[in-house]
Amino acid sequence: MSLPRTAIPFVKASACGNDFLIIDGAHAPADLSAFSKRVCERHEGVGADGVEWLFPAPDADVQARLLNADGSEAEISGNGTRCVAAYLHAEKAKEKVAIRTGAGLKICTFISRRDGQYEFEIAMGEPEVGEAFPIKLASHEVRGIPVSMGNPHYVVFVKEFAPRWQAEAAEIGRDHGFKNGINVELVNSLDRGNIEVRFFERGVGETQSSGTGSCAAAVAAIVAKKAESPVRVHTPGGVQTVRWEQQVFLRGTAQLICRGEFFV
Repeated sequence: MSLPRTAIPFVKASACGNDFLIIDGAHAPADLSAFSKRVCERHEGVGADGVEWLFPAPDADVQARLLNADGSEAEISGNGTRCVAAYLHAEKAKEKVAIRTGAGLKICTFISRRDGQYEFEIAMGEPEVGEAFPIKLASHEVRGIPVSMGNPHYVVFVKEFAPRWQAEAAEIGRDHGFKNGINVELVNSLDRGNIEVRFFERGVGETQSSGTGSCAAAVAAIVAKKAESPVRVHTPGGVQTVRWEQQVFLRGTAQLICRGEFFV
């Protein structure tokens, strides 16, 4: 068997089911968008929600550029950042990892490692919370709270998740008022310390979890007086903890799944 001569090495990681490919920017092809879309495809690629491309940074351990599964570039992924922190900890045994993202410098503090799961807490910065406003859909109207965690979110509170909630979230995301797209969170408040969330992310679609989405959902729940900090965020992929002091802190696990080469 003769293998293709050109191959790009990657590490695959996951944080609460939100999966990413971590690739050294030294291997970045000319068309980063097209390659990221191709490698993230789940049938003819490796499969992932996005690619974290790593480049040198003068003021951090690394610069991480996030490209979504559709090839679009996003400011940040909280879970993707945690995956990068786990990777750097495994490679260099760093207790604190400074990662330069499109939403600023993020400091990731190592908490523990157990059974291949790396736990970190990330200082996510101060959220920007806007006034709640309605959006008219084809069949009804929804009302949500806009929250920025360095990337945009629209948080809608629900009593239960409808059987086809993905279609509703996609319709919200297509609203013309969101000129740069939007990440949509549907939130069911369980009690003062727990919320359950579903995520529909721009450039990806439904995801098992979201770091910035968990932060936005928790912040919106606190602002709406449906929860108090710290908030445990329950997602299909696992549980993360968000505490909001002056800035927001996100705590959760990440695991390194495999290492490989993608043939070009």
